[in-house]
This record gives sequence, C-alpha cells and structure tokens, in this order.
Amino acid sequence: MTSLKHIPPSCQVAIVGGGPSGLALATELKNLGIDDVVILERQAQAGGIPQHCGHYPFGFWEYKRLLKGPDYAHLLRNKAEDAGVAILTNCHVTNLAPGGHLSLTTPNGSCKMLADRVVLATGVRESSRSQRLIGGQRPQGVLSTGALQSMIYQHGKRPFKHPVILGSELVSFSAILTCRHMGIKPIAMIEEKERVIARSFNALFPKLLGIPLRMGTHNLTIHGRDQVEALSYRDREGKIHQIETDGVIVSGHFRPESALLLNSHLEMDPATGGPKVDQYGRTNDEHVFSTGNLLRPAETSAWCWSEGHKMAHILADNLHSERTPPPITHSIELEHEALRFVMPQCLSLPPAKNHQRMEHLQIRLNRAVKGLLVLKSGDKILWSGAINSRPERRILIPLDPWIDQPIPGPLSLRIEEKR
Repeated sequence: MTSLKHIPPSCQVAIVGGGPSGLALATELKNLGIDDVVILERQAQAGGIPQHCGHYPFGFWEYKRLLKGPDYAHLLRNKAEDAGVAILTNCHVTNLAPGGHLSLTTPNGSCKMLADRVVLATGVRESSRSQRLIGGQRPQGVLSTGALQSMIYQHGKRPFKHPVILGSELVSFSAILTCRHMGIKPIAMIEEKERVIARSFNALFPKLLGIPLRMGTHNLTIHGRDQVEALSYRDREGKIHQIETDGVIVSGHFRPESALLLNSHLEMDPATGGPKVDQYGRTNDEHVFSTGNLLRPAETSAWCWSEGHKMAHILADNLHSERTPPPITHSIELEHEALRFVMPQCLSLPPAKNHQRMEHLQIRLNRAVKGLLVLKSGDKILWSGAINSRPERRILIPLDPWIDQPIPGPLSLRIEEKR
C-alpha cells in the first residue's frame, strides 16, 4: 500500500472507501487505462465489512470461488494492488467541497487533495440501539454484528455466552455463524415484524440449531446494571415476556455511512439516507459520483462489487467525453405509501448516446404489496410490471429501452394494489 507520507496533492479519481465496491471500481478503472486512481480508506486495512466476517460464502459471484470474508477481502486488495491502485489507509476524509476538493486527516497531519472525479463508496453501518429506540439500562454486552465480528475474528474475545439476537436480516443469521465460531450459543432471535426479513428459508437455520425465533415483538427493553441480565418484550397480544441473557446482538437496520455528506453541498435523499444520484451515479456536483451501499441500504458484497465494476465503465465514459447530460434533471416522484425508495432518484434526460449507465431503477417497499407497479411520464406509461413482494426485497425496473424514448413530462412511480 502507498505510504501516507506521500499523499498526492491531486489525482484523476479519488475513491472514498475501500470496501468491495471501491476496490472493484479502482481495479477496473486501472484495467480501462485510467492511471491516476487513489483509494482513501479510514481503516487500517481496506476490505470493508467482509474482512470481519470469518465465514462463507463470499466470492462465488465475482470469482467463482467460495471464500471466507477475510480471504475475499484479501483477494480484492491484492487485485487492486496488482493493478497499481494507490490505497491510502488510516486516511479520513473530513470535508468535501465543490469541484472535487477534499480535506484529509492522517496520522501525519492534515492535508488537501483535488480530484478530477470523486467517487463516494463509504458503505453502510448497522443502526444503534438508540436509533432503534430500544429501552432500558446501558450495561455491557450490547453489540452490533459488526462489533461482535471484530471482537471475535480479529481479537479472539468472547463477550458473552448466551446472547439474544435482535433482527432477522441476512446479517442476523451471519451473527449466528459468528457466535458458533467462538462457542457462543444464542438463546433466541427476536424480530419486530411478523415475518422474517431475509428469505423465508433462512428461518430453518436457527430452528435446526434449537434457537427460538420470535416474531411480532415490540417494546424491547434491556435490563442489567453492569452486564446484560435480561431482555423483555411485548408479543402480538400485548403480553410481556422476559428472557434471561448475558448479551444482546443488535443486528441489521442498515443505514448509509453518510456522515461526510451531512455538512457538504451534496443533495441527500431522505428515503435512502444516501446521496441523490442520476443513472450515472452522479450527484448534484458533476465531479462527485457514488456507488455501492452508500446508495441504499443494504446489498450483498457481490452486488456492491458488481456496482463498483459497472461504475468504472460509467466513469471512464465520463472522463473521456464532455457529452454527458447535465446532472439531475428529472426527479422520480413516489406516489404510493408502500414505496420506500427508488434509486437512482432522478434521470438525466435525454441520456448520452453510447454511454454506460445503471441498468435498473432499484425499488424497496415499506410493506408487503401485490399488484401492478407503474412508471409514468405525465399520462404516458413508460413501464409496468406485476409486483408481489415484501420489505427489503430487491425490486428492479429495467431502464432499457424506454429511457431512450421521448419522455414528455414529470416522472412518477405508483402501485395499483390488489386488495
């Protein structure tokens, strides 16, 4: 990795974040002939969330190899370094100003950098207990899945013996694997929704291990003065239950890692919590782009790798041509309460001919919906398709071929729901 003593004052592309999307983007940019590419990574080592996940499966989609998380992260780093990418670690981007101006802090002090293009790839983080409004005392033994994985895989410590896992997303089942690695035996999984958030077949895993899965819970409260002693909740009928436990794993409810955006000039999307972008991943600053899970919480490492790889081709087109349309021209309005977000949130029209771009609009729901999903421009239907989905499911609307047709008016997305 490049020494922090030699941070360049300028570069062609600065990528903020060295997770799967950032590393894939940087590697492919180098393969496309973009020579001056720098990754700015705040951690001591690039690799993102997978480097803390000491279990399978990673890498099959990208490399047709079944890897544990740290091995996958190591492979991503090696490919970036072999391609000649400069990876600057322990490097915090503290400010983003218009035109690609970055302020950095490092162990050697503060400095400035100017990039022709900046790509934000800072990923996501799990919501804290306070953000999830979990009541009670503040004892030791309450951890996110990420903190648990770091403690176990990187430091070999066992923070508890019989925790309760809050959540039923994919990361919640990952927490079970992490616990098993250290001989920890979860005594329950608790989910506030009526159904498992991950695919239903995942619910078989805790059952096979004898871990009760309790759905439809609310009013979660943690008890214990110095160490967690119990967790209480109300069930669907309002009855209070209490589980004696020595730890709580607060998993999932991902949020984009968007702290850098909060005091910047970039427009944010309240629905995703990330930046507002067009089909090129471009923000309202034509010098600043975004990719990976910062765009929306939360996709798999393989999906983020694929987005980073695609973004390299989009960015190469942008760097080599001045014909790309002005950024953020037509926003997409959501006209149904079950629609949680759409990404990209706007489209630059007409699209640049023969330029790479995102292939889909990505949709998420607030609740289960069955009916017809319709994208319109004024009174003209651009695309429609059946929908029968639940929250946290990936829903995709293809951009081709309708985006290349004349679009007469404002864009709206609605659901004609079957009752």
